[in-house]
Amino acid sequence: MDTANVYGWGENKGRTEEIIGNWFAKGGDRRDKVVLATKVYANMAADGEAWPNHDKLSALNIRRAVDASLKRLRTDHIDVYQFHHVDRRTPFEEIWQAIDVLVQQGKILYVGSSNFPGYKIAQANEIAARRGGTIGLVSEQCLYNLAERRAEMEVIPAAQEYGLGVIPWSPLHGGLLGGVIKKEVEGGRRASGRAADALANTTIRAQIQAYEDLLDKHGLEPGEAALAWLLTRPGVTGPIVGPRTAEQLDSALRAAELELSGELLSGLDEIFPGPGPSPEAFAW
Repeated sequence: MDTANVYGWGENKGRTEEIIGNWFAKGGDRRDKVVLATKVYANMAADGEAWPNHDKLSALNIRRAVDASLKRLRTDHIDVYQFHHVDRRTPFEEIWQAIDVLVQQGKILYVGSSNFPGYKIAQANEIAARRGGTIGLVSEQCLYNLAERRAEMEVIPAAQEYGLGVIPWSPLHGGLLGGVIKKEVEGGRRASGRAADALANTTIRAQIQAYEDLLDKHGLEPGEAALAWLLTRPGVTGPIVGPRTAEQLDSALRAAELELSGELLSGLDEIFPGPGPSPEAFAW
């Protein structure tokens, strides 16, 4: 279960953690059956004014943010505490000092990153190793899907080298990979937001049409195939899904059982070519 302290946004920031906390409070060993992950970085000040230590990854903000998240989540520990973005001003020596204390206190178990470039993953874990006893990053949550494969260039190789699990977010690229054209034709829900903006580009629309045609040929649903593709990728632990309905949840679960043929995987690579292996992709 993945969230962040800022989710809910605006005047409702923190609300998502509260919803999860209320669910935990219903009992039935719910907390013990969940791997709970949340994030720190955003400005959580009530008035939105970002004074020093109100946001990012200073030791003081991390300490305050953990306590606030634990209160909203109504639990005594967070399984994976994630840095939501890179903090260019706070050295990792300070960050890890704060994390070490929280681990010793039992408030967090592991630490992950989100939206980190490859060199920052390396820097974070090298400094953790030099400290001795600091566990370092165990996961990276990055934007990664068939239509957005830049993570293959540096982020995923760095994660593999340092033993991090990769947890892709936006696995359907804002719905673009979920059969948007098919839904339009059938008179269903029209694309909106990022997907609608992308389809306004005729080149992208043709690419998505080719993608949907290929999957139709293989008798597969686009959204399920996009999730299944991620599960074939080296280094990927599992994509983050955000179903709005029980039907969408069932669809995501079906994706875990799909086996994509070599022919289909090759076809997907032709439609959505990745950058290629690193460093060959940019070095020669």
